[in-house]
Amino acid sequence: MSKNIFTDKEIKLLSSNPYVKSVSSRAITYTDAFKQLFISENNKGKLPRQIFEECGFDVTVIGIQRVRSSGKRWRTSFKENGILGLQDTRSQGSGRSLRRELTLEEKYARLEAQNNLLKAENELLKKIRFAERGQSKK
Repeated sequence: MSKNIFTDKEIKLLSSNPYVKSVSSRAITYTDAFKQLFISENNKGKLPRQIFEECGFDVTVIGIQRVRSSGKRWRTSFKENGILGLQDTRSQGSGRSLRRELTLEEKYARLEAQNNLLKAENELLKKIRFAERGQSKK
């Protein structure tokens, strides 16, 4: 999070840009399309500030440090994960994924939990089929 706080006027200005998904007093969420455009233009040799200005952003409002850090973050994410790394997955995720290798006990516990879930699903499907058979005979 930035130390800079946007005024209501600045929030309105930023919200009107088509490349902005949402704006709060402290943060800007850019669209996935803008991030992809940024990467492609940056790979052509354009500077982050130039890309932001060409896309209608006022760099003095956003702050040059925020522009640089966003660009650095997107380039790193793109190098590691490609286009998928640029997507905003906050609404989809259920938490941070593990980056370490699981132990055998953890793998076993996960497989056992998955097995129990599948058994429960099968039992539910059996009950549904049984109930449907009872209704079709009547």
